[in-house]
Amino acid sequence: MTTLPRTLATVTTITMVLIACAGQPSEESLARDQAVRDFVEVRDLVEADRARVSDRDGWTEITARYIIYRSRNAYLFEFYQPCYALRDNTRIVADVRAEPNLIRARFDTLRGCRIDRIYPLTEAEAAELKAIGEAPGERN
Repeated sequence: MTTLPRTLATVTTITMVLIACAGQPSEESLARDQAVRDFVEVRDLVEADRARVSDRDGWTEITARYIIYRSRNAYLFEFYQPCYALRDNTRIVADVRAEPNLIRARFDTLRGCRIDRIYPLTEAEAAELKAIGEAPGERN
């Protein structure tokens, strides 16, 4: 009778350890997140309240917390928490919003991931952000 509770306790402990490990971001991911935060600070990017969007927009993932959103202009979107819903590379469709052609920071979401901050980018800034975390010559 005592082996069943012991076995159950062991299985529960192992499950909890696996869940805790699975939820931890890698060191590489943390370093890339920090590199993006440093980029925002060094470039002194100005936060925008909203971004104009259309149904033909796309994105490039930098990390699970940051994407470059491309509409007529490029934007850096920062999510409140890691967003893994955008990794499937299907067409992006913003969730239902108050205004159909605008995405607002702190209120709107993309596939359930709440957008914390929006930063307008130049093409040069977008290219530099894409290269964060890549080794020199990796794209060749």
